[in-house]
Amino acid sequence: MSNVRRDFADDLLAFLPVGLSLAECRQPMSGFVEVVAKVAERRAVDARGLTVRARLHLPRVARSDGTVGRRVALAEVIRSARHLSADIAAIRGLVPSGEIRGLDDLRFVVYDDDKAFAVFSHLHYLRSARPGSLNFALVDRSSGLPVALCSATPLDWRRLGGVLERRFGVPPREVWDISRVYSFQVAPHSAISRLLAQVRRWFRRERRDASLLVTTVDPNMGFTGTSYRAANWQEWLRVRPRPYLYLNRQYISPRQLRQQFGTTNKDELRERLGVRLEISRAALLDSSIYCWRIRGATETVPSSELHRLRR
Repeated sequence: MSNVRRDFADDLLAFLPVGLSLAECRQPMSGFVEVVAKVAERRAVDARGLTVRARLHLPRVARSDGTVGRRVALAEVIRSARHLSADIAAIRGLVPSGEIRGLDDLRFVVYDDDKAFAVFSHLHYLRSARPGSLNFALVDRSSGLPVALCSATPLDWRRLGGVLERRFGVPPREVWDISRVYSFQVAPHSAISRLLAQVRRWFRRERRDASLLVTTVDPNMGFTGTSYRAANWQEWLRVRPRPYLYLNRQYISPRQLRQQFGTTNKDELRERLGVRLEISRAALLDSSIYCWRIRGATETVPSSELHRLRR
């Protein structure tokens, strides 16, 4: 906590209960969220972005029963704020700062790949961009700066593709994954829903070979899928959780591990990386797969009939 005055840190601890849990940290109205907001204000970073980053890294320090020490949780929030501040500074020229009065101030564009890569690699909570993506954005009409962005990537998850074909009649080659979504603090209400609707229209017009958009919503980050449901996406599947992985105290995805080390086998990675690799122990929630047919209505699936997919 070297970058935060000790008396300030002690004041923040009063907002966190003894026996703090990951479940409580996921709640939109909680002492944890209030603490994040105060740290974000002090560091001049987006509270929403900081909240998601902190939630991603708390499982690293959580006990197997899902509880986490108050001081440890606060240290993770402060560390995440420091990294987020550095990431914002690294791409300052792409960060919008003016007032956006409403959706009419924004224009839909197919966005520059290099700029999208910079935004997703620094500000998306996973801090990575997916190669081979098409990138879209709502940009400020005055400055041309992005306000909300997303990436669409050809589906490369074989098991999901197989289920979509068997249960819904959609060939995997016709499926595109909304693999990254990010909105800046200045984004007006419903910006993501508007962006997704424009992306669907673009695919309907430009890609006759595409018939379905999919995305994964992880409730462990506090995500609820509201923006997708507002744009008429439907939950079709659920995904069993797997532990989060961390390299040098930073989250790393299995895809990134495979790219860097040629394997996702935990035993091999432990042997090579030692204590640099950490694996979360607490139970995590299922993720949801939301789908949206590019042409025509998207059928609903009763919650009792949702297939549970294994990664």
